Amino acid sequence: MDNDIKSSKQAFLRGLSSGLKNPQKGRRLIITHVGNEDGFVEGGEWIFEAKKTEGDYHGEMDAHNFEKWFERILDKIQPGSVVVMDNAPYHSRQLENVPNMSWRKDAIQAWLQSKNIAFETKEIKAQLLSKFDKEKYKTKYVDDYAASKGVTVLRLPPYHCELNPIELIWAQVKSFVGRKNKTFTMAEIKILLKEGLARIGAEEWAKCVSHVLKEEEQMKKLDGIMDVASDAGIQPFVINVTGDTSDSDHYDTE
Repeated sequence: MDNDIKSSKQAFLRGLSSGLKNPQKGRRLIITHVGNEDGFVEGGEWIFEAKKTEGDYHGEMDAHNFEKWFERILDKIQPGSVVVMDNAPYHSRQLENVPNMSWRKDAIQAWLQSKNIAFETKEIKAQLLSKFDKEKYKTKYVDDYAASKGVTVLRLPPYHCELNPIELIWAQVKSFVGRKNKTFTMAEIKILLKEGLARIGAEEWAKCVSHVLKEEEQMKKLDGIMDVASDAGIQPFVINVTGDTSDSDHYDTE
């Protein structure tokens, strides 16, 4: 324990953990929810018990299950809204595979033909791959389905979880469960989890959203400073931190 650390943000900036670094053995609950400054979306939670009892549990969530949940919660969100999420693999399944250098030449040619993209049979793979804009065809299922409902998906850049208000919400829920947990049984944790979620209302959500907006403003100012420095020929010093319902509504999901 580092007693000099006074906040989770300070721990994050120092590259320190604010919890157990290595997950302990035992049963786990995986929680997915969505909300905004008006509070959690009613009926938006999805809670299930992981099958693994040790090691990395992130593989318990897959694109198929996440997409089923996402389709359900979109019916609870007004068109014109924005849903914020990170780039976790299960958030980002592409509608189709896009050719790359690992593909056989004939497979690339067949794909180009299916898109009515002209090419010469004598061209090598690198030339064939230059015939199209890869990003144009990297449509994600979640983004596409949301667009069909009039909802926009806003994806955060890597390692910027501090820009998602729901991360602060999770911290409050975990803190509540951790303080109240006496028996360390799954039955008690399930009860405490529901109590913890119920304690988070519009006021708590609004505070978290406001905090993130301030973080965004600070980043914008820093970005402006970096632009000025670049124009002046000053090389920036960069610290890489690694780790792992109305028309104007923004929803945050995890």
